[in-house]
Amino acid sequence: MRQKLVIYPGSFDPPTNGHLDLITRASTMFAHVSVAALRNDAKAPLFPVEERVAMLREVVAPFDNVSVDSFDGLLVDYARRREARLILRGIRAISDYEYEVQMALMNRKLFPELETLFIPAAESYSYLSSRLVKEVNRLGGDVSDLVPPNVAARLRELRGKQ
Repeated sequence: MRQKLVIYPGSFDPPTNGHLDLITRASTMFAHVSVAALRNDAKAPLFPVEERVAMLREVVAPFDNVSVDSFDGLLVDYARRREARLILRGIRAISDYEYEVQMALMNRKLFPELETLFIPAAESYSYLSSRLVKEVNRLGGDVSDLVPPNVAARLRELRGKQ
């Protein structure tokens, strides 16, 4: 059965140009891409999930077939609620692959009909992570090439308050 809906889950704290690249590429492959920001307050996120969702909605506004949502708990439960059978994950390095394969196999154990599709990061974003963006921003570095403009503005605003 052809998949019309793919879920692209993540923390997106903050959204990066690497995330946007993957969303852009997925939007050409699937009828609908649901970008799903994980609410995980145990990780002490830089931005609350509502703000991450708002930033993502601005970023994906040009795409007719991309929506943004949030979830908490197990991804498999969210996928069931959405009647999705496919998860999209980006891979930057071998270390990502090892972790992501474990997660994909666990998800499949919990929900056998759920598959995970791995797409390699574009070379220009293979080093980029939200964690590095937060660290560079916290230390006063310019992150404007690493994140969409609305996210860069929000990070500058946040840094000004620290």
